[in-house]
Amino acid sequence: MKIAAKGSPERLAELGLILSSAGLNYIGLESTKNIDSHEYDLVFDLNFDDDPHSLSDYLKASGSKTYFLLSGVKMQIESAVPRQLWQKVVFINALPGFLGRKSIEYCTLSDSFDASVFSSIGWMDANKTASRVGMVSPRVVFMIINEAYYTLQEGTASRNDIDQGMKLGTAYPLGPFEWCDKVGLKNVYETLSALYDDTHDERYRICSMLKTEYLSLQNK
Repeated sequence: MKIAAKGSPERLAELGLILSSAGLNYIGLESTKNIDSHEYDLVFDLNFDDDPHSLSDYLKASGSKTYFLLSGVKMQIESAVPRQLWQKVVFINALPGFLGRKSIEYCTLSDSFDASVFSSIGWMDANKTASRVGMVSPRVVFMIINEAYYTLQEGTASRNDIDQGMKLGTAYPLGPFEWCDKVGLKNVYETLSALYDDTHDERYRICSMLKTEYLSLQNK
């Protein structure tokens, strides 16, 4: 199987570990400009959530056998991807900390995509989600992180106490602030923001402390 991938070093490292467990590797792409001149089975774009401009490149290659596996947690396929690509695009949860697990969340509108490909490249469990912003795991984890920020903002407990309490009380592998560090505050904030814009559900209204930390990070 011929696999290509584009993304940050951290996300590529997570992908590489999964592929290596299945005896596979990937060809690194600096750009997708000439993707139509290659015959890949799968192309991973692990930064698509933050840089969707590569869609025009994938349109050129849409007639090939290639499937494009794009990091697509902060958006919905129907609103982000042209209809001509719906049969070729698969959104996956490729946020840091999620990609390296043995299970993968994905969403596709294609009626020809064979999800068994995931097990053949290292993910033992593939969970198809509805075409909605946030998929499933990010919605749950980021909502917990947001609630942890409300608890911290109220002065009820420290970050460390909240992390320890969640791990001891619920047997979670990571506390909410540890999860936030692993995934990245930028990804947490922007996913929650997209969720709130999409649903107007108060559960996703961002804590002002979380927002302030995000804005401070952006202005560094």
